[in-house]
Amino acid sequence: MPEAPLAAIRSLPSWLLGRAAARGRALVTEALAAEGLKMWHHVVLSAVRDLGPVAQADLGRSVQLDPKDLVGVLNDLQREGLVVREPDPRDRRKNAVSVTGQGARLLKRCERAARTANDELLAPLSAAERDQFMSLLIRISGTES
Repeated sequence: MPEAPLAAIRSLPSWLLGRAAARGRALVTEALAAEGLKMWHHVVLSAVRDLGPVAQADLGRSVQLDPKDLVGVLNDLQREGLVVREPDPRDRRKNAVSVTGQGARLLKRCERAARTANDELLAPLSAAERDQFMSLLIRISGTES
């Protein structure tokens, strides 16, 4: 019997991780879309909440988003009333970004939706397997602190 197409590739951990990541992104993207938010908008809004008020340049570095792309995301978020940009009190030449009350409420809903999507992704695993899986992902991702 001939080997299945791409068997060598499909047996690589990197390929499997990529497939799992793609599935996870798709689930989270769909969950966020139901709340009216895109993935990068969610990332930036979450960072603003955690860091804010934050200088726009510092925000871009923290989420590793190109400054031009960050401006577009912030324009969208500000247009929807989710963030405000005001002169930074420490340096009036810079903008400081803060989350609004409406943005904070939307972010809470989106965080619940993202957790639900991740629960769906990990549903085939037991609680102990989930803990082990997360521990292993942290170790191989290089994000262990």
